[in-house]
Amino acid sequence: MMAEKQIQRTAYTHADPYVTKDGSIIRELMHPAVHGNSYLSLAEARVPPGSSTILHMHGVTEEVYHIISGSGFMILGEDKFEIGNGDTICISPGTAHKVENFSGAELVILCCCVPAYSHEDTYLLENIFS
Repeated sequence: MMAEKQIQRTAYTHADPYVTKDGSIIRELMHPAVHGNSYLSLAEARVPPGSSTILHMHGVTEEVYHIISGSGFMILGEDKFEIGNGDTICISPGTAHKVENFSGAELVILCCCVPAYSHEDTYLLENIFS
């Protein structure tokens, strides 16, 4: 007889926002440390109009960003390109990246990380006071 797997679910209203090391406003929708899933994390990130995240990289984490709404620019390694609603970007471990929102609307991104996001695997690559 197989053990029944517990349902892992997050109510959006119970996912309190917090500011990550890169400066984005995050709601963890699924994370092993909180919800008991195995490997990945899924979060909603919000970048307010006229702001940006801090250039950073992750040592072991691969990320996928899916733009839910808004527009801006993505710096990914040596490349800079426009991003907008419906775009999906894969960020390999060790790749510098940053999101800039120069629009008048909030930029909303769904972020999936494997292994799960951690502050310890986030390395800031620019001076936050510059």
